[in-house]
Amino acid sequence: MRKFGLLGSVLVAALAATAGAALAEYPEKPVTFVVPWPPGDLEDVLTRMIAEEFQKEYGAPAAVVNQPGGGGVVGGLQVASANPDGYTIGSFTIGIPTIKTMGADAQIAPDALEPIGIFLTYPFLIATKADAPYSTMQEMADYSKGNEVRLGHFGYGLEPTLMTFLGIQTLGGKFSAEAAFDAVDCSTLANGDADVINTTAQLILPCMADIKVLATITGDRTSITPDAPTLAEMVPGLDTTLWNGLFVPKGTPQEVKDKIAAAAQVVIASPEAQEIAKTTGALVYWMPQDQAVAQVAKDMTDLAALRETLGVTE
Repeated sequence: MRKFGLLGSVLVAALAATAGAALAEYPEKPVTFVVPWPPGDLEDVLTRMIAEEFQKEYGAPAAVVNQPGGGGVVGGLQVASANPDGYTIGSFTIGIPTIKTMGADAQIAPDALEPIGIFLTYPFLIATKADAPYSTMQEMADYSKGNEVRLGHFGYGLEPTLMTFLGIQTLGGKFSAEAAFDAVDCSTLANGDADVINTTAQLILPCMADIKVLATITGDRTSITPDAPTLAEMVPGLDTTLWNGLFVPKGTPQEVKDKIAAAAQVVIASPEAQEIAKTTGALVYWMPQDQAVAQVAKDMTDLAALRETLGVTE
């Protein structure tokens, strides 16, 4: 018995050492960062910087793959269904692990994704053309009572869209039509595809002189639109911030998540990333895993209540 016990102890120790060595070798092959939107927005720019730092730090190829479609669901599913080994990493907005996991038709399970950390809060804007016959949310709501006002957005079920709908309803107006686009930018207004859009500041910076910002969907007023009120200033309670973070499939080893987080933190602290924050009005920071888990849980509760208020069930 003593001999068997000693042999067993040796085997356990050997297996543990082998497992530790294998884990320490991560990454051994190319790593993919999935962005579920077209290239060009802030999450895409910063994720590319993180992928570059990851490759520099660990020596394994790291690439960003843009997988737009379904309001982020296509990219979300790619990560949620991947092996939990750290080789497929999602760069996701708030809606992917929250809104897109709700309702009877949800394709992503509520517990399919785990956050590594949150690194960006968007300067999200509600904007219209400079010559529109309204300059505030209230004026737009009043105008909509007798005129068509069409909204362009990233997806009806997404949180900025729901918040915009609740905002105009609370102010006594309504949109005559709404449509989702993979990219909501200057051309969406210029081409007449929509009368009002909700989008990130990054996508409309080139045409800021040709638009009016009616409100921001941010916790505080942004540095690039200091005169535009937040939606929550007009409609109390609509103060959910729109963030982006890194996510992996549930069950990914903590040691792997820590390596990904380390590369991300180097980028977020860099002068280049902070210059992006300065020029776009975004908040670029690092919220660690434990705080990110709590943030997702809070937003799940808040956004479920928002859906219930609007009567959204799908």
